[in-house]
This record gives sequence, structure tokens and C-alpha cells, in this order.
Amino acid sequence: MRLFTTPVAQPTSAERIRSILMAADSMTIVTDEGRTEVSRLHGPGATEHIHLHPPTGADDAGADGTADGYTRATLEFTDIAPTPVRDRVRARVLLAGRLLTAPRHAAPAGSRCMELAHAVLDTGEERITVGLEELMEADTDPLATCEAGMLTHLVDDHSDIVGLLLRLVKPRLVLGVQRALPVAIDRYGITLRLEYARSHQDARLPFPAPIKDIDQAGVRIHALLNAARHRSPRSRLLSDS
Repeated sequence: MRLFTTPVAQPTSAERIRSILMAADSMTIVTDEGRTEVSRLHGPGATEHIHLHPPTGADDAGADGTADGYTRATLEFTDIAPTPVRDRVRARVLLAGRLLTAPRHAAPAGSRCMELAHAVLDTGEERITVGLEELMEADTDPLATCEAGMLTHLVDDHSDIVGLLLRLVKPRLVLGVQRALPVAIDRYGITLRLEYARSHQDARLPFPAPIKDIDQAGVRIHALLNAARHRSPRSRLLSDS
């Protein structure tokens, strides 16, 4: 008899992009004139909002892809893990298109429009291109804007939980682990980063059911913990020292 395993549920590329954009505190605008750092936090970078729109077509564009009032641009976003894991860059998002060079009178202050050609999700292992229609139809993860706080709280105040969750990881992956930390949490589950002497690997622990709103997060996490308590411990993590 041949056994089949059900794929672990995880966000689509479009969902990941939307969630990264929602949680981003900064971005880099790249044009032919150079790079501009933009931040929504207090700092040297200017604060700016950019609204995405479908392309109007190439009829009014020149050979370089630009048109009157527009310039070619790429918006760059970096998704960084909030916990002190190895290789903290989880993904990069690129939005390519034409950026309005000056705000329109009807646009709110500090706001510009961009005609989006496509978005790219770069995970370090693959690059996936997503169109605007697919991006707009995707759901933003309900935990996107609070993920960082949830993960740092877990590490700072409930570090014992991570050891418990390791019971749910396949035994062959736990062998030789020197440290494990949560690296991501979304509506579908928690991801642990397993760090070995010279490498690391991620282990995804799916929730019994996807989270529909933030109020369900605690229930889903406790369900994982209850499942872990019914598993026998298979290994002991080494200390960080």
C-alpha cells in the first residue's frame, strides 16, 4: 500500500506579498535617478504612501517604458524575522511598474500612485511573479501586523513553549539541533528555525484549522501545545553557551 501525505497548508505567494506589504515599516524606491529610502517610522527617511493601480497600457509610453508624468520604478521591501535567528531575511518583495512623478491634486498629502506591472516574491530559494489582479484578490494574513510582537513575546516570556513544540517536529530533524526559535507565525501555523552546528532548517507546525481573526490565535496555539504534551520528548536542546 502506498501512503500519501497531505501538503502542509501555508500562505500563497500573493498572500505572503500582501502580508509583507501590510507589515512593512520601510521600503526603497529605485528609479533611474537612484535609490530613496522611505520609512513610516520616525527617522531620516521620508514617509510616503503609494497606491497600486493596473497599467493603463503602453500606448502613451515611450521606448523606455515611461510616459509623461511617470517614471519607471521598483519598490523594494525586505521581510526580516523579528527573532534573533540565523539568516533573518525571510523574503524580499519587488514591485515593478511606473510611478507618478508628482502627486495629483486629488491624492492625499504624502501619497503617490504606481501602475503595477508585476510583483516578485524572492524567498532565496525561488522567485515567484504575481500580477496585480492575483495580488488584489489575495487575503492579508490576520496576524501580519502583530506577528513581530507575538514572536518576540513568545521568545522573551515563554521560551519553554519552544521546547514543547519541538515534540511535534519529525525526530530526524531534531537530531543535532543546538537551538530552536520561532521564525514565523501566520494563519496556518508556526514555523520553527532549527539551528545545527553548521546549518539550519525550518520546520512548519500547522494549526488544526486556519485562523480567521486575531482572537483565534491563542486557541490555535494552545491546541498545538496540547498536542505536544501528548508526545514523548525525543531530544534535549543544548544550551546557547
